[in-house]
Order: sequence, then structure tokens, then C-alpha cells
Amino acid sequence: MLVNEDDILRQAEKWKREGREVAIATVVETWGSAPRPVGSHLVIDGEGNFLGSVSGGCVEGSVVTEALEVIEEGVPRMLEFGVADETAWKVGLSCGGRIKVYLEPLD
Repeated sequence: MLVNEDDILRQAEKWKREGREVAIATVVETWGSAPRPVGSHLVIDGEGNFLGSVSGGCVEGSVVTEALEVIEEGVPRMLEFGVADETAWKVGLSCGGRIKVYLEPLD
């Protein structure tokens, strides 16, 4: 099932109305070959459920893990993934591109 950006944000609102803690990850910059464009979203609840995409593969797993910390701490953070990072091969962004993802708790 394909999900558009509006569906992703509506899901975040729905989860919040249900009393869940929620974080939103947004692609804010890309360089080179990046799997998702600027403005792409991934929403994550406090139990690790998620909808959307900011990159794909293991990058998403890393963003979900960071999101759980952001939800717990209540402090946003900027994440960067790219081939220059020693973890690039581990998180699946070995295509030569880089992405910046802003991760924030939803109040």
C-alpha cells in the first residue's frame, strides 16, 4: 500500500489523539543520490510503530531507534547519514548520497 505525505501526517495526529507519544522525522536536506526527497516524513510512536519513509533500509531502523530517545527526552535532534560516515554501510546509505533528517517530538 502506497502512502502519501498527507496520510503520514494524519496518522501522526490520530496517534496523538489516541494518547500515544509521537515523533516526526523529516528529510530537510539531500546531497547526491538520496532515496527520498526533501520533505519526506516518517512518523514513529512510543512503541516503535512507524509509517512513511525518509530513506529506506537500515537508515529507517536507525531513525526509529533515535525517535524513541527523542520521545523519551522530549528534545529534537538533527541526524545525518552519508557515505562519508563510517556507519554508512551499516545503515544502508552507501549509494554516495547524504541526507539530513530533523527528528522532533510531536506536542
